[in-house]
Amino acid sequence: MENLLVKSDILINKNLFANRFLGWFLINALVAFMINNILYLTFNIPFAIDFIFKNDIFAIIPTFIYLIAFGLSFFIALKNSHKSYIWDADLLHNFNLYFIRSCFWSVFLIGSIDVIIAFMRVEEVSNMIFNDELVRALKKPSFVCTFVHIPLVFISFVIGYFSKTLGFTWLALMIVCAELIIVITRFVFSYEQSFMGDLVRYWYAALFLFASAYTLFEDGHVRVDVFYTNLKVKTKSFVNATGSIFLGISTCIAILFVGFNGKQSIINSPILNFEITQTGSVGMFVKYQLAAFLGIFAISMLVQFVSYYFSSLAKMNELKES
Repeated sequence: MENLLVKSDILINKNLFANRFLGWFLINALVAFMINNILYLTFNIPFAIDFIFKNDIFAIIPTFIYLIAFGLSFFIALKNSHKSYIWDADLLHNFNLYFIRSCFWSVFLIGSIDVIIAFMRVEEVSNMIFNDELVRALKKPSFVCTFVHIPLVFISFVIGYFSKTLGFTWLALMIVCAELIIVITRFVFSYEQSFMGDLVRYWYAALFLFASAYTLFEDGHVRVDVFYTNLKVKTKSFVNATGSIFLGISTCIAILFVGFNGKQSIINSPILNFEITQTGSVGMFVKYQLAAFLGIFAISMLVQFVSYYFSSLAKMNELKES
């Protein structure tokens, strides 16, 4: 009897280690993939897969990064094998809250500042405030994106660290206010410019794509629950865990691979070229960020799906113990 109990404990510990390793490897592989993408865009260092299929010697650098991700995942799973999956789920969820919170501050600051710059360009107010050199620079997307947007992103992540609110409510309110201003200026003052519509679309995209991960945490997404409602709690947890891996995480991985596959991909290309709207200098310089939003959506959802995976496993273990 004692031998059976010992074998059972060993099997449980192996399952705990394997599941935890899988979850953390997905997270660390995501980090390695993004580092590889940055190295490729900045220094033309190839992707790790080129080491196998193209025998590119420089691909050994990202390959080594993935090996570090594998080893780090093994270390985390081994060191924390005695802890409940709730620890992993809470850690990832709290990081995701900080990441999404910072992204919301980023779109709020960039949207507010960029619409002011666009207004000054269109109405030529900048000519009365700044010198000719700066006026010409403010008409260039590369200048505005590099010296205005990027510093605001860093500031946003600092604010996100100290701020504890996600900001879904106030961003939705800002969208309503922006729409109201467009209606008033169009029908009362007969004034309308492209940057006004750009701001609404910019904030709308951020609201829906950034809030998706938190909605998953609150279990607020639409679910076809014809069979799910009548399932047992343990079965529901199993469905959530397997669904997170095979449906949710796989979709996020597909978005990341397609979006960051080379310099001409749907996410990398607009960011590298600081792509703007067809209206040119009379609009906001934020179209390239809309492509980045898709990447942020995939990253935040992947992290949240792994957290959801761990929380589902924790519920299954609690039911087994009880």
